[in-house]
Amino acid sequence: MKKKLSALVLVGVMAASTLAGCSNSSNDTKTTNAPADAKKTFTVGFDQDFPPMGFKDTTTGEYKGFDLDLAAEVAKRLDFEIQYQPIDWAAKNGELESGNIDCIWNGFTMTGLEEDYTWTEAYMKNTQVFVVKKDSGIKTLKDLAGKNVDVQTDSSAEKAIKKDAELEGSFGKLVSVAEYNTAFMELESGSTDAVAMDNIVASYQITQRNSDDFVILDEVLAEEEYGVGFKKGNTELRDKVQTTLEEMAKDGTMAKISNEWFGKDITTIGK
Repeated sequence: MKKKLSALVLVGVMAASTLAGCSNSSNDTKTTNAPADAKKTFTVGFDQDFPPMGFKDTTTGEYKGFDLDLAAEVAKRLDFEIQYQPIDWAAKNGELESGNIDCIWNGFTMTGLEEDYTWTEAYMKNTQVFVVKKDSGIKTLKDLAGKNVDVQTDSSAEKAIKKDAELEGSFGKLVSVAEYNTAFMELESGSTDAVAMDNIVASYQITQRNSDDFVILDEVLAEEEYGVGFKKGNTELRDKVQTTLEEMAKDGTMAKISNEWFGKDITTIGK
């Protein structure tokens, strides 16, 4: 009888162990599958000192900008969780290649870089220009001879200047700066004579400063287009963003966002 009882107890223990093992296996499966239900994070790399395309509001501390609003709407429609990632513009390629960001979306010039990234269709046209003080006497590019010129490091304006050896050689000095707020302060103080930069950004900066002290030269340094740049070969994510941008252009959302920032629709998709 004792032997039979012992055997029954042993069977009971083994059965309980088996059930416990099954229970743990089920829990492990649930834990493994849980992240699959989480939203995909869409990380947008941008220069936080590049208004109105992307910048940090000094009052609220929030990231704002035309490009960031476009990106947020795209993420919403794709059911992605948007994440804004400020980057050092000179290190943008490393950020993209390492996977720290999914794309570069911040007044990013695709002209001349078509083979370096996987791009969306251009969504805006732009020009590179020079900003000078109104009373400087500088009217043309020839008037910049012997003058000091500021430009952002690794910017499209810097690349355009480097391509024109004669123009660069005529300057008294070409000074690279980290961001354009510094350049405008130097222009205002007289420590530099001109700033080479994006026309869209220059116009916004002048308007925000509510100043008649600055003018944009009529002669253009370079013509270009803005696009969203992805790591070379990442066509899957690019296609999703491109399709969504086309939908936004068609239903008027893109024009609405443009009007909020520029007072008119200056986008080019679908036009």
